[in-house]
Amino acid sequence: MLPTGIHSLAYAHDARVLRTKRSRLWLVALVAGLLAYPVIAGPYMLGVFTHMFITLMAVYGLYVTVGMAGQINVAQSAFVGVGAFTAAKLSEYGIPFYLVIPLAALVTGLVSILFALPAARVKGFYLALTTLAAQVVFPIVILALPMHWLGGLVGMSVEPARIGALVLGAPVHFYYFTFVLTALLTVAAFNLHRSRFGRAMLAVRDNDVVAEVMGVPVFRTKLLAFFVGSLFAGVAGACTAYFLQFVTVSSFTLFASVWYLGMLIVGGAHSPLGAILGVVFITLLQEGLHHVANTLMQSGASGGVLFALTSVALGGCILAALIFEPRGLAHRWSVLRTAFQLWPFPRN
Repeated sequence: MLPTGIHSLAYAHDARVLRTKRSRLWLVALVAGLLAYPVIAGPYMLGVFTHMFITLMAVYGLYVTVGMAGQINVAQSAFVGVGAFTAAKLSEYGIPFYLVIPLAALVTGLVSILFALPAARVKGFYLALTTLAAQVVFPIVILALPMHWLGGLVGMSVEPARIGALVLGAPVHFYYFTFVLTALLTVAAFNLHRSRFGRAMLAVRDNDVVAEVMGVPVFRTKLLAFFVGSLFAGVAGACTAYFLQFVTVSSFTLFASVWYLGMLIVGGAHSPLGAILGVVFITLLQEGLHHVANTLMQSGASGGVLFALTSVALGGCILAALIFEPRGLAHRWSVLRTAFQLWPFPRN
């Protein structure tokens, strides 16, 4: 809904993501604020925001697979791990990072197709079990391969990303690097639903039988949904490898996949804005609870118990968000924005 007194004169204007001058000004202000953030932030907070950007890349992939195509995926962490190990292996051969990242995304997408083939034939609970197999198989394969291939239980070190003589090792460098990549993936996520492929995924999500009758290739659309969603995961995995400069299977667990899915559900699965809001909400809430736990530890409380309680409190907050706003934070934001745009006129 547009603000009172504003209407579209052409389809091109009606199809824009940002349809008013005010929304575009707010976007410019947000980008400017994020660009200036390293001036006032320390290394720790830069690391938190960098991790948030990388997480958002992975959750964008879930938005494509789960939110747009309706295909449940509980193995996103495993696909992120495939991208991370691919980047680590390719970095050993001295390949520039700007080639490693797209190659890691491509390899991750191809691996995802192996599990998407059976997943495209089943639905619901059985689909969740099929993708769960990918999460279970991932560490088994890594640990079963010879250690000189992918590091085995020890893991692999990653050569730092370089641009000429500049090494992207400082927190501020990697903050800007992940910010640029996240901005590019954000543009892709917000415009995907307007493409022919995006509309096909939405049709399959709503009713795959009707979509097939209308001429949508359902099987191919489901495969491509997993492939495209895993491309986002592969980019996130490659960035994780360069950010940590070390990869191991213990970093890509089922627990991480559940958190990715929880972030999308809390934010709103049917909008890329939901992915953004969910990642920001869960990440900042998690950091706030950890800060409280660290403060209590300094006063003599047991650290193990406190951090266990923070996980319980975080899960409780997610449950509360699902109970009181089951359609996600994106829906609540839409309601508040509509009320603001219609003010001072009544909504009834």
